[in-house]
Amino acid sequence: MKIIIVGCGRVGQTLAEKLGAEGHNVTVVDVSADRVKYVTDQWDVMGVVGNGATHEVQLEAGIADANLLIAVTNSDELNLLCCMIAKKESNCQTIARIKNPDYSKEAQYLQNELGLVMVINPEYAAAEEISRVLHFPSAIKIEPFGKGRVELIKFRLAVDGQLKGLSVKDMMAKFHPDILVCAVERGDEAYIPKGDFVFQPKDVVSIIGTTKNANKFFHKIHYKGHTVKDAIVVGGGVITHYLCDILDKSDITLKVIEKDEKICEDLAMRWPNISVIHGVASEKSLLLEEGIERTSAFVALAQYDEENIILSLFAKDAGNAKIITKINRTDYDSVINKLDLDTVVCPKNVTASSILRYVRSTKKSHESNMLTLYNIIEDKVEAAEFLVGEGAKIIGTPLSELKFKPDVLIASIVRGKKVIIPRGNDVIEAGDTVVVVTTDIAIDSVDDVLN
Repeated sequence: MKIIIVGCGRVGQTLAEKLGAEGHNVTVVDVSADRVKYVTDQWDVMGVVGNGATHEVQLEAGIADANLLIAVTNSDELNLLCCMIAKKESNCQTIARIKNPDYSKEAQYLQNELGLVMVINPEYAAAEEISRVLHFPSAIKIEPFGKGRVELIKFRLAVDGQLKGLSVKDMMAKFHPDILVCAVERGDEAYIPKGDFVFQPKDVVSIIGTTKNANKFFHKIHYKGHTVKDAIVVGGGVITHYLCDILDKSDITLKVIEKDEKICEDLAMRWPNISVIHGVASEKSLLLEEGIERTSAFVALAQYDEENIILSLFAKDAGNAKIITKINRTDYDSVINKLDLDTVVCPKNVTASSILRYVRSTKKSHESNMLTLYNIIEDKVEAAEFLVGEGAKIIGTPLSELKFKPDVLIASIVRGKKVIIPRGNDVIEAGDTVVVVTTDIAIDSVDDVLN
């Protein structure tokens, strides 16, 4: 596909990297010559310097024969204008980033009226992810599949945990869990484990199953978790705005610390049930005064990664809270992973996955259509959910008799309201939604898993 990305910020850079790596013809546009040069030097993409919301610049970028324009600048209005001009000039599909909560409420209206194929909101997606983890604090990350009927749950093994030294086969025989272990991260290595794979302390394990069965599994292995009743949130930005809205009527009490007085006033006015503290969260005395030693969860959503990391490490040392840390930059992933933070949320990665899913789904054929895409382990293992069509080669044959490519796992089958954790005798039928876990990044169809 020929794809134009307007905006070379964090989200634009991530998209340029991912889409370029998948073989698409990518052109980036930004008013900053330095940003354009950085992106074109880093990845194999073209660049145009200028205002992407002007007809002239879009023509220079090749809008006349483009297949897709993605507008991800920091201005919602500019993004919408970019898409309007692109639709007037060509038949290309358009995607706009909208983060302002006022516009977000009208996302469906804007999508319909402007003919957008997708409206993306990284900040809202991040707030949803934080909310899921707060409601299931045993997990590092949770990703829903099958319209929420099945979940991929990532957690870290304790040093003295019940799974230490057990193989996957031994674990299944001992605990009989109705879940599937689909990936393990150990240091810089990633595995799709077979039956003889042996767990080690501090492994990051991804399982898939229903919420009910996952809870049973954690109970059986005595995995320590605690119910989150209250949370301290640092930063009153857009993600916090959405999080307050999501959790306002939940049983989790929020306390927000924000240094900007006007933002504090806005939050307090919109959500009277939420405590808003005007102060600088980096002051140790303030955190102690507000109960960081006693809180159930600590969510670091400040502007800068460095502040979020330092505050999270302090909160981990001060008490026994569930720690959630927002990180914008991922180029230091290897360092961040060694800090033993609980949950790291990266809004730009959520956005990139949504757009990659759309791009791949345009290749859909008679055999399947991609519904969901999630990076379990960045650039190493991914989970893709497919709606299986009548023409798929994978249907009608027991899984044990199919010839799969190496490091491919059928992780779940959803048939109507029924969730099947697949075993060798199970058969995939047309109309099923199937989750595939694989190290073969960039599969486009469910039949791509077969040799």
